[in-house]
Amino acid sequence: MFFLKIVIAPDSFKGDMTAKEAAAAIEAGVKQAVPDADCVKVPMADGGEGTVQSLVDATNGRLITETVTGPLNTPVQAAYGLLGDGTTAVIEMSAASGIQYIDHTTANPLITTTYGTGELIRAALDQGVQKIILGIGGSATNDGGAGMAQAIGAHLRDATQHELPFGGGALGQLATIDCSEIDPRIAQTEFLIASDVTNPLVGPTGASAVFGPQKGATPAMVQELDTDLAHYAAVLKQTLGYDLAAQPGAGAAGGLGAGLLAFTPAEMQRGIDIVVQYAGLKEKAAGADLVITGEGGIDFQTKFGKTPYGVAKATKSVAPHAPVVVVAGNVGKGVETLYQADAIDAIFAIVPGVETLKEALANGPQNLQRTTENIMRLVKQFQF
Repeated sequence: MFFLKIVIAPDSFKGDMTAKEAAAAIEAGVKQAVPDADCVKVPMADGGEGTVQSLVDATNGRLITETVTGPLNTPVQAAYGLLGDGTTAVIEMSAASGIQYIDHTTANPLITTTYGTGELIRAALDQGVQKIILGIGGSATNDGGAGMAQAIGAHLRDATQHELPFGGGALGQLATIDCSEIDPRIAQTEFLIASDVTNPLVGPTGASAVFGPQKGATPAMVQELDTDLAHYAAVLKQTLGYDLAAQPGAGAAGGLGAGLLAFTPAEMQRGIDIVVQYAGLKEKAAGADLVITGEGGIDFQTKFGKTPYGVAKATKSVAPHAPVVVVAGNVGKGVETLYQADAIDAIFAIVPGVETLKEALANGPQNLQRTTENIMRLVKQFQF
């Protein structure tokens, strides 16, 4: 008797295949070796880049594109996802406020804003959603989520009662916070922050010190931004009662974590756990005989919230006897540690030999299909 049910739950192969495309390539390889296999495809993500697309694909949802304010206060086109249930939206803050909108000549976290992320939140509310999932990686900002708060109706004013301008550099002038005009739908909506970042808002491991330099902050700017965020945190505590300066995760996305915790009824969870839940992975994996997952690269860090490890743990909880096989474009250092938790059973690299990066990306789908076919032909020999 051969495997009857094979769950295919990969992440994207960055720069090459979306999670949905990777799942299709894996299925094609399975079918080449075992034509009658029952393949259940569940595109996955870990809360980072690709989360919107994966959850939309996994739930038969749809993408909605809006014109919003980019991090440099210029219009950008940003898409968010409406999941198949029609009541849940998923937003990647990077779609509106991401680092892809800046370069070495424009990067300046003193002025970049999360206002566009707030505009996406309001656009999702206009769709009548009851839950909003927010992936908050890849930001170009360091404004503590102040721009997002302003977009949903909060007023952040200086001592002369003027609205603060955009950017983390303005937070040092914050005197008062007025939440009386925040969109009332915010309080009636469930917010889930998908983030594995545990950095606090301020200090040597805070948003400015750790992430500021990659967004263009000089050492002097890091100090200024950290001081400004500390002042922002003090005003938040005094006005709203939230003590977020040292809160783990508050420093995610340049402090957007803090802003969401302060101005919305948000909870922070590991990204992979949220995707597992909303993609229905455990339900779809019940009774599975084999699980195939993967992503572009795998190494010892995979066990810290990355998709293949999260898929393995989740599926083992409902199908403990189903082997979990990982396929990856690159197999890095320390992968042997992934075998120690009795979750992942085998790891395979898909690149057949020496290739340039350009060749590996061009050949990705066929390499993935061929590797999967070879795995299934071997496994089949032990089943008959």
